[in-house]
Amino acid sequence: MRVPRTFVFLDLSGFTNYTAAYGDDAAGRILGTFRTLVREVASERGVRIAKWLGDGCMIVSVEQDDAIEFVMDLERRATKVCAPLTLRAGIATGHALLFEGDDYIGSAVNMASRLCDHATNYEVLMPSSHIAQLPEGITSEPYGDVELPGFPGSVDVAQLKGAPTRADRHDTGELWTRTPFG
Repeated sequence: MRVPRTFVFLDLSGFTNYTAAYGDDAAGRILGTFRTLVREVASERGVRIAKWLGDGCMIVSVEQDDAIEFVMDLERRATKVCAPLTLRAGIATGHALLFEGDDYIGSAVNMASRLCDHATNYEVLMPSSHIAQLPEGITSEPYGDVELPGFPGSVDVAQLKGAPTRADRHDTGELWTRTPFG
């Protein structure tokens, strides 16, 4: 079944060098902190963690706004808790094949992955043609044409900047204080 989705690939840039310099235990602590933060922001923004990829992850969202707000909120919050490592991200929207019920195959998935690979410190890259409407507080700046492995020709890319102004979409904090019948 083909479904419309927005895909996000995230990577902690510098993780391998950090591990070599500070050791496995320090790397494990920073990775644990990063994963906890990803889970928290994903829950607040209504996106799904599709899979963990070592020091990164793949996110899937039904709504493009939710995916963009997730990335920009995560980036802001990760600068404080993941230093000296930096976050980089690639976002793409399109139809993908829902494969075996829990994985996705398609051009948008590959595009988001390749954009993440191309990004550097704190860059959030997205094809200009995929931007439907940016959430309040988020802007896009021309990044230029980028050659991505596996894609013919170049892709016009935008860099997203800013911070979402919309409050968290899903207030999961209140779930623990409610009674099931109240």
